Amino acid sequence: MSENKAASRYAKSLIDLSIERNALEEIKSDMVFLAQVIDKSPELEAILKNPIVPLNKKAGILENVFGPKVNEVTNAFFKLMVNKGRSAILFDTAKSFVAQYNAIKGIVLAEVTSATELTAENRAEIEAIVKKEIGANQVVIKEKVSEKLIGGFILKVGDKQFDASIASGLSKLKKEFAQGIV
Repeated sequence: MSENKAASRYAKSLIDLSIERNALEEIKSDMVFLAQVIDKSPELEAILKNPIVPLNKKAGILENVFGPKVNEVTNAFFKLMVNKGRSAILFDTAKSFVAQYNAIKGIVLAEVTSATELTAENRAEIEAIVKKEIGANQVVIKEKVSEKLIGGFILKVGDKQFDASIASGLSKLKKEFAQGIV
């Protein structure tokens, strides 16, 4: 079984358990926290993926880092993953958990790259468009600023992308001139 499939299945099981225990929101926060910590600490990720590090050391490290800061179900889940030799996929499992949670709640992540920082009005307009087009209950906008765009923006939602940047328009125009279309 590929690691992504395994991570997805563990995440689904954890979602089911957290719903059963009425702790979905808390465990979702724990998974976001886990993903953030691992993302910012390549050393922790290396330890979790290293087959030479003994399982009890991995469990101890997770207990020290997360112990009282997370739900008891989350701690039990960490121990289970380590004891099953699956600590290497904890990061992927956390990301999969959040993705599945978002799908259940109708939350869509929209990445907007713009030439300048978005105004509140821009954010609201993008949110309304994404809600209408995708049918989402909630839109979380992740913003990036790239001066290379000159103006406009690039919007990514899932595997779809809408490019309304001036740089892209100029590039298309340049290609058309090169092909003698214009």
